[in-house]
Amino acid sequence: MIPEDDVLTESGVALRGHGRILLIACGALAHEVLALKRMNGWDHMDLQCLPANLHLYPARITAEVARVVGEVRADYEQVFVLYADCGTGGLLFARCKELGVEMLQGPHCYSFFEGNAGFLERSETEFTAFYLTDFLVRQFDAFVWRPMGLDRHPQLRDLYFGNYTKLVYQAQTNDPALDAKAEDCARRLGLAYERRFTGYGDLAIEMTRMAGA
Repeated sequence: MIPEDDVLTESGVALRGHGRILLIACGALAHEVLALKRMNGWDHMDLQCLPANLHLYPARITAEVARVVGEVRADYEQVFVLYADCGTGGLLFARCKELGVEMLQGPHCYSFFEGNAGFLERSETEFTAFYLTDFLVRQFDAFVWRPMGLDRHPQLRDLYFGNYTKLVYQAQTNDPALDAKAEDCARRLGLAYERRFTGYGDLAIEMTRMAGA
């Protein structure tokens, strides 16, 4: 039996993955990508996430993305990479170009959630801001507090954050519990707190375009 996702050519040979799209995403975006898929009924889009903690080792991101593209591209009509540059120094963009797959534009998720154009406008006056997204608020201890050793050596706070003036929570959703946790993160870091509702920003725009590609 031929899977429903396949079609027959004139010779009767099935084309694998016809019409299906694979999204290769950072695990930090899983919640948001799945929410957008669900809200828009994008059942022809599949999601494969790489571990979110690759952001602690950005030099590994490019090779991991390339590995997954090589493993799956024969099964899909199109593959899109839901990473921005994310600290790869342009290497991910160059590799995706070689592989013939598209990726998100922008330096990092803080930029595309806010909208790359708006983030660029703010960058001249907001260079002392520390940003958190929904994911990073939820995982603050695992991705910020403990990896930086602040749980063991709180005096490192001034070394790491002495030049920051505020914490900006870029909220993808309206969740009072996350708001309270983000404000507590700012308190722990000794920073002023600002909540900025961004929604899904350019991620929603790009996924909408990809869904109809």
